[in-house]
Amino acid sequence: MTESACGLPLGDDAAFAAFIRAVDMEVKTIGTDEQAVTQAVARHLRTWFESGITIPEPLRRPNEDHYVMYPMYVAPDSSFSIASAVWNVGQKTPVHDHGTWGVIGIVAGRERERRFVVDPSRSNGLRELGEGYLQPGDIEVCCTTDQDVHSVAAASDVPCVGIHVYGADIGSLPRRSYSEEDGSCKTFVSAWAHAE
Repeated sequence: MTESACGLPLGDDAAFAAFIRAVDMEVKTIGTDEQAVTQAVARHLRTWFESGITIPEPLRRPNEDHYVMYPMYVAPDSSFSIASAVWNVGQKTPVHDHGTWGVIGIVAGRERERRFVVDPSRSNGLRELGEGYLQPGDIEVCCTTDQDVHSVAAASDVPCVGIHVYGADIGSLPRRSYSEEDGSCKTFVSAWAHAE
């Protein structure tokens, strides 16, 4: 039986265990080529989705106050992590970066993503590049360290649940958030949520 990083059983999920092994192999084999590793991880994530992905209810549960990320797996060397990310209806993130690569797949709900680039010539230091929506089953490379600034919101009348795979332990990695109003920037760590 496979167990999540927060100790919850994930059932006899051979597909999840295979996904962990595949990502581990790609990270070790490809190394620092973020374009190659994200494309490989996206292929493996699609295979996992096609096998019938299952996330236990506690790892799909929204927090009433803010979005949450539950750890499903964190590599022992922190070279990658797999999270269940949950936004309740109406919740959104601030504009933020990741400091690493990332691949996401939507399990339930609908996600709205707004992409930005840091632009010192703008009064708030940001230029919006556009927005897009992801539906259940959609998989995309959400970031590489050179294309890394966005905000995310639930855009459906049910919570948005996604699988996020990052090239670090995202629950302990210092990152930056950006104010859309005044351009201020602060460092934060989006600590892992604890499923109950």
